[in-house]
Amino acid sequence: MNKPPAALPATALALTLTLAACSGNGDSADSNGSSAASGTTVSHIHALGLDPADERLYVATHEGVYTPDASGEPELVGDSKDDFMGFTVAGDKTFYASGHPTSGGNKGLIKSTDAGETWTSLSLSGESDFHALESAHGTVYGYDSTNGLVRTTKDGVSWKDGARLEALDIAVSPGDPGVVLATTAEGVARSSDGGETFAPGKGPVTAFLSWTAKDGLYGIDTSGGLNRSTDGGTTWKKVSTVPGGRPQALTAVGAEHVLAATQTGVFESKDGGGTFKKRLAVTSSGGH
Repeated sequence: MNKPPAALPATALALTLTLAACSGNGDSADSNGSSAASGTTVSHIHALGLDPADERLYVATHEGVYTPDASGEPELVGDSKDDFMGFTVAGDKTFYASGHPTSGGNKGLIKSTDAGETWTSLSLSGESDFHALESAHGTVYGYDSTNGLVRTTKDGVSWKDGARLEALDIAVSPGDPGVVLATTAEGVARSSDGGETFAPGKGPVTAFLSWTAKDGLYGIDTSGGLNRSTDGGTTWKKVSTVPGGRPQALTAVGAEHVLAATQTGVFESKDGGGTFKKRLAVTSSGGH
């Protein structure tokens, strides 16, 4: 049940896994975005979030966490230009993240309580790189890409290991802490026991998932097609195609409020994906 997915051709799995690859040696993303007036370049985006304290947008990238300044240009938060892979907003000014220091290695789980200005190491430093993090039901759920494991923690220090599988992203039911979804090459895999085991993937092959409202589960495929499920992933309906090409991140803020990052920018929809407005431009600088 927890074996790596193999139902699709290897090329499909390779394409999917490429989206979350960590590398400083080049990216296939093109450069259709626009550079900030200050010369700041936001390269490959790994995650998005809105701080509920002020609805400010935060963008976790290969070279630090950014937020739009007063003129809408990307501004580095704090002084860290580390590679932020997994990233999630847990509450007012409270973020969890993972990734790689500029010096190399793995960050494990880190936490900020000042909206990303400073970070504290909590656990697994040097051991784990979480490519996906979710905070829900008083628990942090993570996909540890270093070890191919779904893992959970309530205190940020002690971890419970779950299923071993090849996945890109995870999402947690807003109403049931036991229901966890994962994107695999077979489709969306479902767990009903908090990530301990997963049924084989089915449905649309999806790169990223996000689930904040009961009837607002969203998934984006490798070409930018946005799908929505109102029944927890049993059935899906394509809503639209997000502008800008290949997707890099997806966050559902609410049932109708969605953020998506593609090759050319961060786009926001407040009508369930019907229409999108660019919130931040992106220029590829060659990093994943």
